[in-house]
Formats: sequence, structure tokens, C-alpha cells
Amino acid sequence: APAPVAPGRSFIIADRMYAPPAAAGRARFGRSCHSPLYASTTLATSIPCPIRTSYNLRCASLPQVRNMSTSSGLWLEEELEPDLKWMIQIDQIMHSGQSEFQKVELVRSLRFGKLLVLDGKAQSAEFDEAVYHELLVHPAMVHHPNPKTVFICGGGEGSTAREVLRHKSVEKCVMVDIDKVVCDFCEAHLDNNKAAFADPRLELIIDDAKAQLENYPGGFDVIIGDLADPVSCGPCYHLYTDDFYRNVILKKLNPGGIFVTQSAAGGVLSHTQVFTPVYRTLKEVFPTVVPYAAHVPSFCDTWAWNMSFSSPDTKVLEGAELQKRLEERVEGETQFLDGDAWMGAKALNKIVKKGLQEETRVLTKESHAFLHGSGVKSLV
Repeated sequence: APAPVAPGRSFIIADRMYAPPAAAGRARFGRSCHSPLYASTTLATSIPCPIRTSYNLRCASLPQVRNMSTSSGLWLEEELEPDLKWMIQIDQIMHSGQSEFQKVELVRSLRFGKLLVLDGKAQSAEFDEAVYHELLVHPAMVHHPNPKTVFICGGGEGSTAREVLRHKSVEKCVMVDIDKVVCDFCEAHLDNNKAAFADPRLELIIDDAKAQLENYPGGFDVIIGDLADPVSCGPCYHLYTDDFYRNVILKKLNPGGIFVTQSAAGGVLSHTQVFTPVYRTLKEVFPTVVPYAAHVPSFCDTWAWNMSFSSPDTKVLEGAELQKRLEERVEGETQFLDGDAWMGAKALNKIVKKGLQEETRVLTKESHAFLHGSGVKSLV
């Protein structure tokens, strides 16, 4: 039997649909990293990744935690590169659960607020998630003249849907995420997203995004890729390929439709891992691709997005026009994005521009680009 769902919106598990009656309400991504939460290194357990990476889960007994110099003794350690790590102090593990696919945890830090952690990977932080989600959603939405139908690949956290549903023109938003536990968990514990999950315009489908998009009746004005980063042990790398963009995304866009995808790290030292080959791959399919980037503190890097226009007639907006459309179309005020921030995001530095111009790799089923790192199944 299906779990209870929010009244007023459609809910689908695979091809079984549940449409609850209207009533009063109730209660990602994505980045990848090596992220064991640990207090000391007295115990080390090697967990082999089935493809090519390995990582360690490190923990300690409670007396050793008390002896740490910090208030909690817990740290989230992320391996950004083989020779580069950083750590975030964790004050509290607020909730922990397990789905069919991954470990799901919500922790709290002083630096970033609540952190959503999946399989040891920090996905989103309370204090700066607006940077990521506003840049993922709003540029594509306001470049379209009148977006009514939107499809989100992934996005189980609910923040992407929240930003989409702020647009007054939206009549239907379909969000497909494979993990129902993550969706339910975020709906229950992320207060800012509860209204989005309860919005009757949202249709939440628990299934594979590619299969659902291919078979969904009709097209979409905007399609958003809020997928996990392509890592060698992950399930999403095939959704960053020429085949997916050409034979699924492009075909499901309505005339004049726009596709935007998160494209992993876009920093001076990291942009060629995923950002530039995704850009080059999209250039093989779409007449116009707009790369842009901004610093996301909890990601410890500049993050990047690629926005693609299906029509050659769609023009890139300048700051003043983007600001005007935000004010006219979006309910409430954005936290990060305005016309000036948009101009800054698309004004890439010389090193990254050169990387984009010189990129030759086209991602296919046989030729992939991976970010370094992988998660662990449990933080404690």
C-alpha cells in the first residue's frame, strides 16, 4: 500500500498513480564527494566501490568524541580531490534513515545550517542553497516567454520545485526522482519546501527520470536537470550524454523550449572535469548553449550550469531585462539572483572561457566524464 501523500497533488510510484482529494496540508542534486563523518581515526573500514574508487568510513566511541576540542566532536570530511580534503563541524545529527538506494541523513552545522547528506555526500546546505537553486531555475524560466509546463529530472529535495512554482505562469510541474524515502524525508524535515510538496500543480513521480520523460504525454516548455553529479559509481552519468540530450530532452521540449542542467564544479582548477564536456556535448545538440557559474560556499568551489535553447531565435537576456522579468513573474523576492548577479554569473573568467572554447570531448554512452569522489553508506 502506498505511503500517505500530501493532499491536493498527484503522486505516482512508477506507473501507479494516486490522486488524493484536496484538503489542508501536512509535512539535490546534486553534488558528490567523499564524506565520512568522523570523530577520530581509531577505527578504519575500507569499503570498495564496485567500479574504480575506494573510501574509508571512520568513527570513534563516545568517550573519544567527548575528548575532542570541538563542541560535538563530529566532523564531515569531504575528499574533493585525491590530495585535497575539507571538513565541516557537525553539531547534531538531526535525523537518519535508510532507503532502498541510499542512506539519508540531516545534520546541523554552525557554518551552513542544516545539511542534507545522502550516502555520505553533502547535497544541499540551508544557508546557501538559494545560490544553487535560484541559478538552476530562474534564468531558464525567465528566458522562456511564458513557461507553463516544467519537468524536473531528479530534485527530490524539493527546492527546485519550490523555485519553479514561484513562477505565476506555471500550470504544471512534474518532478521525477527515483527515491521516495528522500522525497518524504525532505518534505518532512525541510520546512522551506513543505509548501512546494503540497502544491496541487506539482506531480511527483517516483521512478527513473529518463523513462518517465520519454513516455510522458506531451512536451514541456522547460526541462531542468537537477541530477546527482556523474561519478563512476553513480546512477546518473548516462543522463549527461549526447544520446540523452538529443533523443530524449530535445524531443520532449515544446517549440522554443529551454533545457538547463547543473554541470558540477566550474572553478579554475575543476571546470574541465564535467562542466566543459557537458557544454561541448550540448553544443552538438542545441543551437545556443549559455554556460554560467557562481561560488557555492558549501560546495567548496565555483559551481556551474549550462542552459540550452531549442530555438535559434531565443536571445540571452541582459541584466536589466532579466531583473524586470523576475519582478513581474516571480512570487516574492529572490535571495541571491538579480540582474547584476546574472551578469556576473555569465561573465566567466579567462581560464574557464578558454577551457570551454578548447573542449573537444562529446559525452556518449561509451565515453564519460566523472567527478572525483564517492560517498559512504553511513556517516555513523
